[in-house]
Amino acid sequence: RPRARIMLARRARNVRALAHRALFARANASAASAADAAPIWTGDDDDRASDATNVWTRHGAPEARSFAHRGILAGDDTQVTTLANGLRVATEAVPYAETATVGVWIDAGSRYEDAQTNGTAHFLEHMAFKGTKTRSASGLEEEIENMGGHLNAYTSREQTTYYAKVFKKDVGAAVDILSDILQNSALENAQIERERGVILREMEEVEKDIEEVLFDHLHATAFQQTSLGTTILGSDKCVRSVTQEDLQTYIKTHYTAPRMVVVGTGAVDHDELVKLAEKAFASLPTEGASTNALVAKNPGHFTGSEVRIRDDDMTTVNFAVAFKGASWTSPDAVPLMVMQAMLGSWDKQAIGADDMMSPLAQAFSANKLGNSFMAFNTNYADTGLFGVHVSSDNIDGLDDTAFAVMREFQNLIYCPEENDLLRAKEALKSSLLLHSESGTSAVAEEVGRQLLTYGKRMTRAELFARIDDVNIETVKSVAWKYIRDQELAIAAIGPTQFLPDYLWFRTSTYNNFY
Repeated sequence: RPRARIMLARRARNVRALAHRALFARANASAASAADAAPIWTGDDDDRASDATNVWTRHGAPEARSFAHRGILAGDDTQVTTLANGLRVATEAVPYAETATVGVWIDAGSRYEDAQTNGTAHFLEHMAFKGTKTRSASGLEEEIENMGGHLNAYTSREQTTYYAKVFKKDVGAAVDILSDILQNSALENAQIERERGVILREMEEVEKDIEEVLFDHLHATAFQQTSLGTTILGSDKCVRSVTQEDLQTYIKTHYTAPRMVVVGTGAVDHDELVKLAEKAFASLPTEGASTNALVAKNPGHFTGSEVRIRDDDMTTVNFAVAFKGASWTSPDAVPLMVMQAMLGSWDKQAIGADDMMSPLAQAFSANKLGNSFMAFNTNYADTGLFGVHVSSDNIDGLDDTAFAVMREFQNLIYCPEENDLLRAKEALKSSLLLHSESGTSAVAEEVGRQLLTYGKRMTRAELFARIDDVNIETVKSVAWKYIRDQELAIAAIGPTQFLPDYLWFRTSTYNNFY
């Protein structure tokens, strides 16, 4: 059956390609028009270029070949305007929508902090809702509640986002509030002290989340001695010592117009949002170091290493094995996305877990190798992490679990299966569509992130074409580059005594199991 399905897919490719050429003419024109956007990665992670049409050309394709839903592929209609001060305004309107998401995406996160100011970006996120020079904290809350709206923010290692979900008639008010909290936060010392306590309690709660702690340790060992290795919340010492001056300096340094994008999705009008942004953000600073310069100054160097926190009182061990991954715009980014889907995920508590189709999922299910696993592919401006996270209460069988994981990495190098690749590509496209159709906030996140990382909005047609272009030879070559005889980073928490040592994992990257 898998072979028959593959043959049918192959026969259908030429027919389906005809339906896409008109779409991809438009996609290519859109890519060409973005050539003067912010510089983006186009080759190896140490090289720069400004031609946006060359993104992922190493594995690029001019047309999609196995996905023929014309309406879905043609669904993106993003308008982008760059203001005189460098601020970009992007909208993706939804006909007949009554609500909108309006937000500001900022190219600033924890990786742009130093050892003394780690946690500042996250601290600022907390302070944003504690009042401005013209609005008290309670007045801000009341104003949003009276709209029936929702105001939120989040911080990652490379980006900070502030956004509001409001009715169509309140878009202007939302822009005014966002501009006020970003440019005029009061940052009163009394509020700083109150939020310091809130953040310290938040850090205590995070320490109870094993997965969160594990990935913080993974970053710390993989990117040691770099800012990518620090936590988003910051160290206890830094949080206790953050001052009003630190917060003000961070805003002046990083909240500059060229590193910010105002995004509106849903019930928005592009021209109206441009006018609102021109008025509300006219005083943003325009001078400052670019993101490229900051990344070049403190690159995310990957170090093969491990960290193990042994706790025999725990009944479950969590460990993650990761290789250096690709940057957002590396030619290898999409193949690694597909390879992540090929490895898949599995949880024995999930409905239908025994029917999950990835080879690693079947191995976990059949041999009781653990409670769950999840492949991950994390991208940053100049590097990434590609690997697998495992949770297992089969402590005595950790060597078998580790063998199964490393064998699947080798499968990607030597013998990936066509039916696994086909399944993974369709699952990946389905996941991307479901996410983008989950609401205006999800779409706004996509638009903001892509404009900051790619310098343009990646249409579904273009992204799906690049997914469809990944074939068996692509998987083998990319796996050889990133996995075969490459250094890896390991983080483990729990009763780790039966987990194989680092040398075993390292030799498993080149010892052929077949």
